[in-house]
Amino acid sequence: MIELKEVTLRAGKHELRNLSFCVQAGHYAILKGKTGQGKTTLLEALCGLRKLQRGTIWIDGQNVTNASPGARGIGYVPQDGALFPNMNVQEHLAFALRLRKQPKALIENRCRELASLLKIDHLLNRSVVNLSGGEAQRVALGRALSFHPNVLLLDEPLSALDEDTRSEMYELLRMVQKTTGVTTLHVTHSREEAESLGDIHLTLDQTGIHTS
Repeated sequence: MIELKEVTLRAGKHELRNLSFCVQAGHYAILKGKTGQGKTTLLEALCGLRKLQRGTIWIDGQNVTNASPGARGIGYVPQDGALFPNMNVQEHLAFALRLRKQPKALIENRCRELASLLKIDHLLNRSVVNLSGGEAQRVALGRALSFHPNVLLLDEPLSALDEDTRSEMYELLRMVQKTTGVTTLHVTHSREEAESLGDIHLTLDQTGIHTS
C-alpha cells in the first residue's frame, strides 16, 4: 500500500501542496498530469530522494517519512533507466542484493529467476551499453524488483520505445505485476498505456491529486 497524507514538497520554485492519496496493496495505479506538474518530484519524495516540507508517507502501514531510501522497500525505475555503463546485465540484477549483503547463492538464484521472468537470460553477460530500448527497460525493471520490494515506482518507463516494443512491455508489466503482486505507481502521459495497465487512475494538477 502507498499512502500520502497532507504532503507538501518543493522542487526549485515549484511547490506541491497538501497531496493525499492511497493505493491499496496489489493494485496498479497510473499517475498522469501535465509536463512540469511535479510527477517525478512526487516519485522522488516517495523514494526518499526529496525531503518533505510537511506531511507523511506510509508504505504498507509503516510511516517511512524519515526512513532512508534503502529502508523503504521501494523499487524505482527512473525515466532514463539509469543503468550503470560499467556493469553487465547480471551485475545490475545483483546490485541491490549485494548492497544488502545477501548470500552469494541467494543472489545467483535471484538473478536467474529474474532473467527468466523478464526473458533476458541470454543477456546476462552482456554490457548494457548496446542494449535495445526494450532490453534496457527489462534490465532496469529487474534491478528494481530484485530485492522483492513492497512497492514499484515507474517514471514514464515506456516513453522512449517504439510502438511494437511498447506493446511487448505492456504484456510484460501486466505479467510482472500479476506474478509478484507488487503495488505499482506508474507515471505516463499516454492514454493507451493508462488504459492498458492501470486499475487505479490518478491525476496531479495544481489543486492536488484526484482519482479519475
